[in-house]
This record gives sequence, structure tokens and C-alpha cells, in this order.
Amino acid sequence: MTLYSIGEVAERCAINPVTLRAWQRRYGLLKPQRSEGGHRQFDDEDILRIEEIKRWIKSGVSVGKVKALLESNQVISQGDDVWRSRQEDVMTVLRLVQPAQLRSKIAALGRDVAVESLIDNVLIPVRKRLSLDKNTARAMSSLLDGLLIDYVVLCLADARKKTGKSTLLIGWESDDRTRLWLEAWRLSQYGWQPDVLADPLDSPRPELFPGQHIFVWTGKALTLRQREQVEHWQKQGFAIKSHAVTTDKKLI
Repeated sequence: MTLYSIGEVAERCAINPVTLRAWQRRYGLLKPQRSEGGHRQFDDEDILRIEEIKRWIKSGVSVGKVKALLESNQVISQGDDVWRSRQEDVMTVLRLVQPAQLRSKIAALGRDVAVESLIDNVLIPVRKRLSLDKNTARAMSSLLDGLLIDYVVLCLADARKKTGKSTLLIGWESDDRTRLWLEAWRLSQYGWQPDVLADPLDSPRPELFPGQHIFVWTGKALTLRQREQVEHWQKQGFAIKSHAVTTDKKLI
């Protein structure tokens, strides 16, 4: 029987080791073996279980409810209704225009929902809905963005207490500052410890940040000019790449 370390499993399943530990300790979802030195060891059945947990969470089920579903051998159902329900929950709290209640709602979602699923299936859709109404939704949109940035800053500060790889995230010809912070939060789930350049730049100029690893975020696919510019910087020896998400959610 092949056994894998937590680092190997994290890389294979595209998930943060911190998340795996939380699934074991806090939620009892995993029961890895231990080596003589006390290190976690996972087998192929554990990996299959991890992928099943990920599918439940992606469908919109909070991590705290996954164990009961796994034990009952229920089949994963379509999660669109779950995500729409969560979006409506946020909209309901937003309409109250009460910062304390909205802050509590964001924190609760952050505890119950995987970061990437929360960003892609709740926060981005809600922000898009608000952007369609330039008048009555403007105050709500501004309130939500401010509290989201505030919450992400706290999450990133907590992530820096753990082992990780330092990087700088720069917005490139994109004026969506809130989305930039959300993408920094996403990066933190992959072992990065991002610092965020608050204002987007027309050109990142990596020479101003010697020796630093850099991600650039454009909010859309790179143009031909931007791709050529990134390749030029890389040939010059700068550790810079585009931050994007593929269909299987692996960062590139």
C-alpha cells in the first residue's frame, strides 16, 4: 500500500495542507495514519475521500455538514440552488445596510464555505448583481467591498502566521481593487503569502521589486501585448507570472 505525506496529498489534490489539517482536527473528515515520527500519512482511499469532500463543498454544502453526508452515502446533487440561496442570504443582509450584520455574515461564510467556492459562487455573483444597478445599489456595493477587503486583510494576516511562499500581487490595467484582494485570498489557499499593491498599474515594472516573486492580475485573459511583455520580463530573469485560474481551479 502506497502512503503519501500531507505535502504530496496537498499537491496532488490541489488543496492547502492547512485545510487538510482542519478537516481532520475540526471536522473529523479524515483519519490519516501516522508514521513512527508522528507525521500524517495518507493512502489512496484517503485521496478519494478528499476529492469527494471537495465535490460536496463545491456543490455548496458547508464543510460542517459534509461528514454526515459522507456517512449516509448520499449522492451529490446539483448545487446551483444552494449557491443561489447563499447569494440571496447576502443580498438580504445587504439591503439592511447594517455593517455589523454584514460583517458577521461574511465571517460565517468564510468559516463554512471553501474560499474558492465562496469567491466564485457567492461573492463574485453578488458583486455582479450590484453592479447592474448604478443608483440604489451603489451604497450597498461600496459597503460590501469595504467589508470584504477588511475581512480578507484579516485572513491574509492569519495566513502569514503559517509557513508559506512570499509573493506580491499587482493589478495590471484593472481597476477592480476588491477583486484584487479576493484573488490574494485565493492565492493564500495555495500556500502563498501575498502582499497586495493597492493601486493597479499601467505597467508592473518588476525591476522596482528586485528579488521578489510577482503575480499580475488583469481580471481577464492577457492580451497579446501583455503576454509578450510577461515573457520579456521572464527572459530578463524576473520571477513574474500571470495569476489566473484554469477550469480545474489550479493556479498558473
